Amino acid sequence: MSISRDLFEKDLYKVLGVPKDATEAEIKKAYRKLAREFHPDANKGDAKAEERFKEISEANDVLSDPKRRKEYDEGRALFGNGGFRAGPGGAGGFGFDLGDLFGGAPGGTGPQGGGFGGGLGDVFGGLFNRGGTTTRTQPRRGQDIETEVTLKFTEAVNGATVPLKMTSQAPCKACSGTGDKNGTPRVCPTCVGTGQVSRGGSGSFSLTDPCTDCKGRGLIAQDPCEVCNGSGRARSARTMQVRIPAGVTDGQRIRLRGKGAPGERGGPGGDLYVTVHVDPHPVFGRKGDNLTVIVPVTFVEAALGGEIKVPTLGGPPVTLKLPPGTPNGRTLRARGKGAVRKDGTRGDLLVSIEVAVPATTEGKALDALEAYREATADVDPRAELFKAAKGV
Repeated sequence: MSISRDLFEKDLYKVLGVPKDATEAEIKKAYRKLAREFHPDANKGDAKAEERFKEISEANDVLSDPKRRKEYDEGRALFGNGGFRAGPGGAGGFGFDLGDLFGGAPGGTGPQGGGFGGGLGDVFGGLFNRGGTTTRTQPRRGQDIETEVTLKFTEAVNGATVPLKMTSQAPCKACSGTGDKNGTPRVCPTCVGTGQVSRGGSGSFSLTDPCTDCKGRGLIAQDPCEVCNGSGRARSARTMQVRIPAGVTDGQRIRLRGKGAPGERGGPGGDLYVTVHVDPHPVFGRKGDNLTVIVPVTFVEAALGGEIKVPTLGGPPVTLKLPPGTPNGRTLRARGKGAVRKDGTRGDLLVSIEVAVPATTEGKALDALEAYREATADVDPRAELFKAAKGV
């Protein structure tokens, strides 16, 4: 998982607009904000926005991975502003044997020898080589892709498989990723097919850079493909069936590993990040793993109690017992009728009682209410309120 020389020369923190001591959360937040702003789908036909999106994704690939970030920080410390900084003494200014540092020495500890245990050797594995020979081109991980999907309320609660159309860089179909119109590219004579060239250096090591003639591919098209202009890569649209797990909430971001853009030279695919939006339901609401519903009852049902039927999401209604004297706003609970949790169990359905007051009353109902008012004339429901207001 070495980092190419060209990345060390870039200030990836500046690309994301974060300080060098930024936390993982700060890096993630900055990336998401910039990715939404410069995503190709939101800037169709804007080449600058597309290039900016690539830079942002590249920076996030390194800084969001603790091991790669450590490699990058250590490499930047040595490369500085694009030039290799050497200390006093020894070949290239170092005061110790560079062979021990990068290739290991007999008698050393750890897999790399020399007592380094592979630490700095891993950092410079793709940058330095011994004896002036070039290294093999390293596999490259595909870019991460961000997309959004809108679900119905029921789909979010129960889970759903949805089609997602995505656009990303992929091997050109017209030339099968070779870059050559006839599919017969030739090996780059400059880098001899490695994709990298050595330059400078002193003693027993040299620096490697991506080959400028073949742009790091190791191959040169004899008859460049008209679709990808000989690059071997082209924008590709594909539709993927993605399973959204049950119980997702509005605004939740789901990560699907390896479902992003394809990798290069045998590298793994990037990740797909799906931001979920959920349409509201006309009856039900959501509170964590629980569903909510407001159920109207009559004054008589609230006062005398009884059994009421309550609707459930996608299932038969349930019957709940309403205690006598149920006040307006009381919440009853129907267990196991809520949203699906991660462990497969369900939350509850929270039923809020709303006493329905008729707009008009007449006939026998009016007479009954008048009689009730006379029978309860000596009851003042606001007496305690006024006592509390006076501090009694």
